[in-house]
Amino acid sequence: MIIVNVKEGESLDRALKRFKKKFEKTGVLRELRSRQAYEKKSVTRRTQVKKAIYKQGLQQDNA
Repeated sequence: MIIVNVKEGESLDRALKRFKKKFEKTGVLRELRSRQAYEKKSVTRRTQVKKAIYKQGLQQDNA
């Protein structure tokens, strides 16, 4: 559970902003989205390889 103590004289918007930042750091939404769209390990590995090949091609073009 995320707890945000509101300080004396602090605006509610500021406290809400701190809450959102803490919530984002926990990674709950990221995990939820990844669970909704399950991807097989072979597919994730294939996309990682494709990204690596793409990045390597970009590096060779710059050199």
